[in-house]
Amino acid sequence: MRKTDFYIDGSWVAPSAPNDFEVINPADEQGFATISLGGQADVDKAVAAARAAFPGFAAMPHGERIALLEKLYEVYKRRMGEMAETISKEMGAPMKLATQAQAAAGLGHIKAFIRDLKEFEFEHPLYPDVTEEHIVHEPIGVCGLITPWNWPMNQVTLKVIPALGVGCTVVLKPSEVSPLSAMLFAEMIDEAGFPKGVFNLVNGDGPTVGAAMSSHPDIDMMSFTGSTRAGTAVQKAAADTVKRVTLELGGKGPNLIFADTDVAKAVKRGTIHCFNNSGQSCNAPTRMLVERSVYDDAVEAAIATAAKCQVGDPEEDGNHIGPLSSAQQFEKVQELIQVGIDEGAKLVAGGVGRPEGFNRGYYARPTIFADVNNEMTIAREEIFGPVLSIMPFSDEEEAIRIANDTPYGLTSYLQTDDVERMRRVSKQLRAGMVQMNGAQRPGGSPFGGYKMSGNGREGGRWGIEDYLEVKAISGWQ
Repeated sequence: MRKTDFYIDGSWVAPSAPNDFEVINPADEQGFATISLGGQADVDKAVAAARAAFPGFAAMPHGERIALLEKLYEVYKRRMGEMAETISKEMGAPMKLATQAQAAAGLGHIKAFIRDLKEFEFEHPLYPDVTEEHIVHEPIGVCGLITPWNWPMNQVTLKVIPALGVGCTVVLKPSEVSPLSAMLFAEMIDEAGFPKGVFNLVNGDGPTVGAAMSSHPDIDMMSFTGSTRAGTAVQKAAADTVKRVTLELGGKGPNLIFADTDVAKAVKRGTIHCFNNSGQSCNAPTRMLVERSVYDDAVEAAIATAAKCQVGDPEEDGNHIGPLSSAQQFEKVQELIQVGIDEGAKLVAGGVGRPEGFNRGYYARPTIFADVNNEMTIAREEIFGPVLSIMPFSDEEEAIRIANDTPYGLTSYLQTDDVERMRRVSKQLRAGMVQMNGAQRPGGSPFGGYKMSGNGREGGRWGIEDYLEVKAISGWQ
């Protein structure tokens, strides 16, 4: 399958210079599609199209933009099976996960943003009794969007939908590891009838297309999701043009389990969550902190859960986990598992190498380390694989200290039946999100973190505000 064109100014166009890149199925390590990696000239074309389209799209009545998003929702819903199959093949998500979580996340975000955009107040007085000062929220302009491979549609829709919804125009660079889902999304945009130039897609790698976008003088904002290393590169490249930059980066989520809860249930839930999507989620609870009095029981419960975690072919139905997304990711995970062993962590499940029965594909063994301390590499670095680190704590104060002793601050997890402790500890955890006792995050909740986990928030009105400038008009009548 050759998909070498880019979507620019409402049409599929050939790259300025051919630069073929093979898309690999991580389940069998075989190429199944060819895209082209773009360059500066392609970025310039896409940005010029977005810049030309911006005045008209920004001036379009809000209701008309909502109607376009509603049409997109219907197109996406009808083609969601295609989207799930595409995601499964390009990044290895098992079909059940690809359908019920990966592709479904995109549909859910479109629906939630339509609701929030309908309710958003774009103009209002400064205060009810200060009507002569008028506040207007206006689209920031041309937005450069860079999305990752691990949750492709989740991230594409979290960026594209609010940007288009408020009247911005966009240039999207999906990950070259999982580009086909974004290209399918571009087809949906086209089918929904968005004006030409409003949405543009250029494939490419970070050092070339990503850097060209980040430094481009005609891009007003960059929104990036990915590694902290790449996020800092985006921010540095954007500095000279003083554009707005929002970043959703890595995580090393602590999961605090106190003895006053159902420990076995909490450990099982946390272990499964850590292994979900083959561990390739920035908000995974990868550091399990357990109160010392129940620590041994918790380790045994985690081992039992790992023993039941199946690894299998993404095309097969079931609750198993699939391969890691790429050879590069596989090697990284293998190296860090070995580092954990070398640094003295106690390997109690899994380990290096592929699971039994696999001699190809980027499959990793569900792995658990016990007796980890927070200075070990596996407790500090984001592994992005099915690897859980378990460590004990003596009291609430120590649990909070260990939890916050990380350069990251995305999601923290807390398991306790003490309501006062829930409220007390959750407020002391330095993270953008805290999930307690298995609670799920509702649609429209802000997603984002503290410290090196990034800045800005995605989802709900917070995600809408990131794409708006605030104008204060004095003397309004």
